[in-house]
Amino acid sequence: MVKKIMFALGAIPVVIALLISVPLLTKNEIPISAANSFDRLDIEYTKHQLKTIDYGVTERTGAQKTEILTIKNDGEIKYSVTEQGYLQPDIRSQLDEKKLNKIKALIKETGFMQIPSESFPILENATEFQKSNVKITLNGRSQEIHWPEQSATSGFIPPIITMVEAELDQIISEISE
Repeated sequence: MVKKIMFALGAIPVVIALLISVPLLTKNEIPISAANSFDRLDIEYTKHQLKTIDYGVTERTGAQKTEILTIKNDGEIKYSVTEQGYLQPDIRSQLDEKKLNKIKALIKETGFMQIPSESFPILENATEFQKSNVKITLNGRSQEIHWPEQSATSGFIPPIITMVEAELDQIISEISE
């Protein structure tokens, strides 16, 4: 009888720990409450569709298409595209506050600003690939990271970089429709 009571009392902290940890582990979103109105965030995101052309002895890698997305602290968006060397008209828009706060929280809470700006080596056989760059200024502190798509490098691209990239690509697809 005493063993059953001791076992039941020992199980209570385990059950409470499970009740607390399961929702935290299964939650896949960053809490928007991490962003506050005093945060200043500016983002410049660039995507290059690169192609390597072989001229026999030499080769040249050039951009077939370049997209630049600039997001200011107040949510102002500017999107520029250069395709085959021709600049297309800029698209200007306004990002809603909820989406802006989501990006701020994603950058603040995940340690994005502490990622070392290492270079990712490009595979020698990669002839057509996307290379991206993001420059983020959060509260006066800047971080710039360059990375190719995963199939064009042997290096490991941290998932937080691809999460930020996916959010910014979603903004591009929404405003360019």
